[in-house]
Amino acid sequence: MYGLTRATTTLVFSAAAGLLIWLATQISNDHIGGYWARVGLVAGAGLLMALSQLLGGWTKWGWPRLSIAVFITAFIPVAIVSLWIVLAGEPGSGWFHNHVMSWSRDIHVSGLVTDFLYYIPVLAFGTGLVFGFSFDTTGPVVRDRDLVVERDREAAPVEGRRGLFGRRTATPTTTDGRAADEPLTVDRDATTTSTDRSSDRETVK
Repeated sequence: MYGLTRATTTLVFSAAAGLLIWLATQISNDHIGGYWARVGLVAGAGLLMALSQLLGGWTKWGWPRLSIAVFITAFIPVAIVSLWIVLAGEPGSGWFHNHVMSWSRDIHVSGLVTDFLYYIPVLAFGTGLVFGFSFDTTGPVVRDRDLVVERDREAAPVEGRRGLFGRRTATPTTTDGRAADEPLTVDRDATTTSTDRSSDRETVK
């Protein structure tokens, strides 16, 4: 059941991601608005692929939550590098394009940035994918855990007396943890004490 649910969810989200990528191909890349629309749609496709595994039970269900460690350690650096290259690839000679290329030359990475300009859609898809990986689930909720532990504790056998051939026999316990034959033992002790007292009185007479 788990494998079928995950497979179905992956197929549905893959189709949705493909639809977003197809929509991105229908938008003109000659102006800044269309450029950022294409980048956003491809990044959304990557996010959908990550969410397909999250919602499909990859992390064994539970409420989704943002993993701060993954978000800060993994997503933030990836987003900064990708955004740097995406800004450098803006069409025209806008403020961001000129300044990012100038800063890239200052830190001697302009050649690397220029090479990645041809793969901006790949960077956008990967950024959305890593952002989706920043989410996790709390796992299934286990109810009445204390009750289960208490029942296991009550059902645990108590080491009893040695039986035949020196083997120890397990003595069943009651709900309060006492041995089941403990009341009988108390009654025997009380009977023995009463008999001893009667014998002492007869001796005194």
